Amino acid sequence: MNNDIRTRNFITQGSILAITGIICRIIGMLYRIPLIDVIGTQGNGYYTSAYSIYNILLILSSYSLPTAISKIISVRLAKDRFDDVRTVLRVAFLYATVIGGAMCFVMYYGSVPLAAFMEKPFCEYVLKTLAPTIWIMAYLGVLRGYFQGSGNMVPTAVSQILEQIVNAFVSIVMAIMLFDYGTKANLIYNETEYSYAYGAAGGTIGTGAGALVALLFFILMLLLYGRLPKGNGYTVRRSRGVSASRGRSRAAYAAAAYGDNVSGRSERKKESVGHIGSTLILTLLPILISSTVYNISTVLDDFIFSRMMASFGLAANVVFLWGVFGEYRILFNIPVAMANSISSSVIPSLTNAAAERNRKLVVKKIKLSIQFVMLFSLPAAAGLFALAGPVCDLLFAGNDNSVLINVLRVGCPAIVLFSLSTITNGILQGLGYLSAPLKNSFVALIVHVAALIGIITVTRDIYSVILANTIFAAIVCLLNSRCMHKHVRFRINAFRTYVVPLIASVIMGAAVYGISMLLGRILPESIAAGRIGLGIIVGICILIGVPAYFALLIQMRAFTKDELIEMPMGLRLYRFVHRLGLM
Repeated sequence: MNNDIRTRNFITQGSILAITGIICRIIGMLYRIPLIDVIGTQGNGYYTSAYSIYNILLILSSYSLPTAISKIISVRLAKDRFDDVRTVLRVAFLYATVIGGAMCFVMYYGSVPLAAFMEKPFCEYVLKTLAPTIWIMAYLGVLRGYFQGSGNMVPTAVSQILEQIVNAFVSIVMAIMLFDYGTKANLIYNETEYSYAYGAAGGTIGTGAGALVALLFFILMLLLYGRLPKGNGYTVRRSRGVSASRGRSRAAYAAAAYGDNVSGRSERKKESVGHIGSTLILTLLPILISSTVYNISTVLDDFIFSRMMASFGLAANVVFLWGVFGEYRILFNIPVAMANSISSSVIPSLTNAAAERNRKLVVKKIKLSIQFVMLFSLPAAAGLFALAGPVCDLLFAGNDNSVLINVLRVGCPAIVLFSLSTITNGILQGLGYLSAPLKNSFVALIVHVAALIGIITVTRDIYSVILANTIFAAIVCLLNSRCMHKHVRFRINAFRTYVVPLIASVIMGAAVYGISMLLGRILPESIAAGRIGLGIIVGICILIGVPAYFALLIQMRAFTKDELIEMPMGLRLYRFVHRLGLM
């Protein structure tokens, strides 16, 4: 029963982050639509390049902090080591101050050489406006890790939504203002790129504003609900035949049994700042390096793609094509956000289960995590493949989206593979094998770079980047899977986990494609080609496709009754399908 409660709590907390992640990605996608309308695909090229550098420096300063801190804190809270948790926070804030400040300095004062490195000199302005956000995100990462380590994902969820709302509003307003300013600069300096670069820089100001609001929210939450009791737990010594034990509950039992024998227990010694600091570094370093290797591929892609295209005499197309890649990443990131959210929740949960040596619970959480990710990523990829045309024309109206539509379809398999590789990285980190994702990602990165160079020599187009990324994710999945099965021997039902969702997704994708084509012919051409008509087509396809996919899963027995109940809104879904006689 206790295992069931913890498993459901893990799924609930993971579901909160997963749903929040999807909501945030949707908000991010929606505000990028008017943002790209303002700055254009050319401006989006600068925006995407700057963000690839920003993401690497963010990883070095704070991206891995929530994961590492939640892992460290969850272990100490389980043993009531409250004083040690306070020390962890102090050390973490010191790390955020030093490293966050250093990365901010590197990005701001290194903006000119970094922009030249990417063959996009005007990207300098975007890098400078993003620099302060790195420092803010470092502190934000500490507080998110603290609340996630305590098993409460709600503050993280609320802060992410607040961050995205503020980001959306400020980004659009500042992009409009700075784009107009850049247009004037074009006239003064007889250039064409100032408006795109300044507009992109305005869009990144919203990122910093959103992060600042989220940080203020967490400070408020910490003051109101983040206080911990004093003390550091107790150790009960052997006394009158009672075996030594740990934890306050056993200490209370001993005290009650032997007349509050205070001499039979003693408060645990506090961990030193140096010990906790070394623990934080040792926990953070493998995750940090792994995340860097895992995400540096975008920077390498940008550098290799830009340099090789220039060597082929196609430098004029680089910024535009990289803007197309950025638009693809907007759509790509929505389903992958779910895997990132589940991964964030699975690490402290698996850490505790592994510490208790509860193999049954560990295996159950691994299976549920993978199954949960596949049930969402496969239909998302199939739906985007089937509706690539209407979705791209709806979101980026006014552009020639022929390249983007083909890029999205070619890149749909990467959605599934990146989702699976993300969750398997989280599983290995939660089990304590922190170096395994690093080794696997490093091997995949080498193959990825070699594949990119080889493919771009043949295609000389942005498809080379998409295909190389797909290869990268596929190799990570294979290596992570082999590593998981090596350390935790378990057998997953491959047919129910992979094959059934794939078949259901293909059927659903074919159905919505046919429906979209039919609606495109039924609606008047003047309406069907506009955003209202495209919105109607996409909306109807989603309303039909989602329940159809779910019905197919039930008919093919993709999950059991217990597995369905443990999913988000699972109990309500079970009651509904049970009344229909489907389960």
